[in-house]
Amino acid sequence: MLNTKNGYEGELRLTATCVAVTVIAWLAVSWETGSIFWQRYQAADIGGCLEQALFIAITQALIYGNFVYQFTRQGYLRRRIAHKPLSPRERELIYDTDAPALTILVPSYKEERAVVCRTLLSAALQDFPNRRVVLLVDDPPWLRKPKERATLRSIRTLPGELQEIFDDAAQPYTRAARDFAARDGQGRISTKREAAVLEALYLNAALWIESTRDGYPVADHGDRLFVDVVMTRVASAHRERADSLRSLAAAGQLSRARIRREYRRVAALFRVEITVFERKIYRNLSHEPNKAMNLNSYIGLLGRSWNQTQRDGGLYLEPARKGCGSLNVPAADFLVTLDADSLLVPEYSLILINKMLASGNESMAVAQTPYNAIPGATTLLERIAGATTDIQYLIHQGFTHFGATYWVGANALIRVAALEDIRNVVYERGYPVAVFIKDRTVIEDTESSVDLIARGWTLYNYPERLAFSATPPDFGSLLIQRSRWANGGLLILPKLLRFLVTRPFEKGKLASGFFRIHYLGSITAVNIGLLILLGHSFEQSIDSAWLPLTSVPYFLLYARDLRYSGYKVSDLCRVYALNLLLIPVNLAGVGNSLQQALTRRRVPFGRTPKISGRTAAPAIYVLSEYALLASWLIGFGVESVAGRGFTAAFCLANAVMLAYAIIVFIGLRESLEDVSVAWTGLRQAKVPAIPLRGATIITLPRTRLREAASRRRSSPVPAATVIPMANDTAARAVGSRSN
Repeated sequence: MLNTKNGYEGELRLTATCVAVTVIAWLAVSWETGSIFWQRYQAADIGGCLEQALFIAITQALIYGNFVYQFTRQGYLRRRIAHKPLSPRERELIYDTDAPALTILVPSYKEERAVVCRTLLSAALQDFPNRRVVLLVDDPPWLRKPKERATLRSIRTLPGELQEIFDDAAQPYTRAARDFAARDGQGRISTKREAAVLEALYLNAALWIESTRDGYPVADHGDRLFVDVVMTRVASAHRERADSLRSLAAAGQLSRARIRREYRRVAALFRVEITVFERKIYRNLSHEPNKAMNLNSYIGLLGRSWNQTQRDGGLYLEPARKGCGSLNVPAADFLVTLDADSLLVPEYSLILINKMLASGNESMAVAQTPYNAIPGATTLLERIAGATTDIQYLIHQGFTHFGATYWVGANALIRVAALEDIRNVVYERGYPVAVFIKDRTVIEDTESSVDLIARGWTLYNYPERLAFSATPPDFGSLLIQRSRWANGGLLILPKLLRFLVTRPFEKGKLASGFFRIHYLGSITAVNIGLLILLGHSFEQSIDSAWLPLTSVPYFLLYARDLRYSGYKVSDLCRVYALNLLLIPVNLAGVGNSLQQALTRRRVPFGRTPKISGRTAAPAIYVLSEYALLASWLIGFGVESVAGRGFTAAFCLANAVMLAYAIIVFIGLRESLEDVSVAWTGLRQAKVPAIPLRGATIITLPRTRLREAASRRRSSPVPAATVIPMANDTAARAVGSRSN
């Protein structure tokens, strides 16, 4: 990994060299392809001109993406060289003031209790004095199946169970802070004594965390990451602070101001409100099936009191006098939106809020760290898909260097005042609904980014790895996620262009536009372009030595970034194979965007399944992969017979990579299962084929799931250590999770 200034500077020089090589190759390709176009134009070959114009557009779009990657890599490296994080002492000055109110929102839809518990714990253990955690359950409130009802009850009760645990854990620290305040008010402060008390408090906090950690069942790599980057990290920090306080007291350097700050800090260690909210039980809140409206429904309640009223056979939320309602929702200065399968390091909120509060950052609406994949994936597909996520982390960091940051919704710190600035009201089923985060597309955070910059707000990526999120483990769930990511860019692009053409020469606007446009349009251009290149013989144009050279620097740098991110250089080929496999998936997302643009009807929000076992892929996607492979193999044969060696080799190479991806990432047996199940279902139900925008979720096979569940139940789970500062029931409750 790169971890020194010299290392970053060396990579910066290498990147500059690669940019120079790419520029030379680009100029040569542009001259060659332009010359061919000019020759055909002079020969009045209209068809040839159109063909060449198409080839030029495709190659220029691909080279455009090449430049974007290299420039963002430069931006990332420059930011890492210049990065000077606040020291722990500077960050903790917030404990000397009235800290802003922070609410952490965790939207959840049909999640496993174990996953939600892990996320809520990472949120509750944030190092910040004034925090609330709200689980926004979005499951249908009236489920028919007993198993689904039991799961929903378990999720509903989880925040209350965790609240009891944290309340019990917080009591000794709250009492110690209160006793200190009394001594301080009477002037009876002994530095030596207070240092000993604080040391004991922090050591007990470390023991509590370690006891919980030791009793936490590690079932997968997400649990391992949680134990390492949250529990162990928090416990170690408490022990280090205890040692530091003892050393400062021994050296006579422990000031009264520091003592007061430490008592305020220990009082806040476990003082957190953890609650749950379900919008769908209220008739007059939004019931739109997407994450954006789940968040909007709660954001619209902040800082007000509400009465829950039963009438007309349903439950309604109606405004009440401040503090007198049956539901009182505290105001918040900042929000963290956190997906239910994501994790935050303990200092996430403290670091980012300090950044937001720094002088000159008053217009910063969103601060975040683009999430990284949870390391230690158990399947090859998950590991390679995670590699693409980690490379995107670098790209997004580079975007910030050029003022082109996009909000990435898996985790983000948001200034509530900024959301209020882009608030509007829509009507749903006749009820007014406040909308802060746009839900016009399924990439709601991206469109809201454009809304914010259009109102003068800025967005920021902090250049450290502070958040992690799960990656789909199989093709069936990955295609739902990636199809959603590919859907919406074309719909948002006109709004971005309108913003860019308004006073286009404002400082930084052209540079940011260069990257923002690519982010929204690249999936469409690259995937359609690759299909055309592999499906049509550009006989004269593609036979160029300069064209492959334009991609060499890109692949070189990508391979290095994979290695620095903890992957193998050989994973570059697997990433390429995965991208080929995702062509039909990405095109389905693009098709959904076009469908929405034409029909004005929103495409349903495709939620990524979070289930045990394998998620089956809709048969149309599986068949599309095999059809694509067959077409490239046929293309290889046709080009070989015609004597076009370069084109034939290009088709064969991509066919081999796609075949590898089908075998390794989907599986031959799994492909047959998915198609067979779909065919059987079609014959029995006599319904039309599954449309591209649909995603029928089937867990296969059941016997395999039963075996996995049996193994999991039989695996030994260590009991949590019981410590005096947490009662036995509480310690066991955190140390055990219901699946």
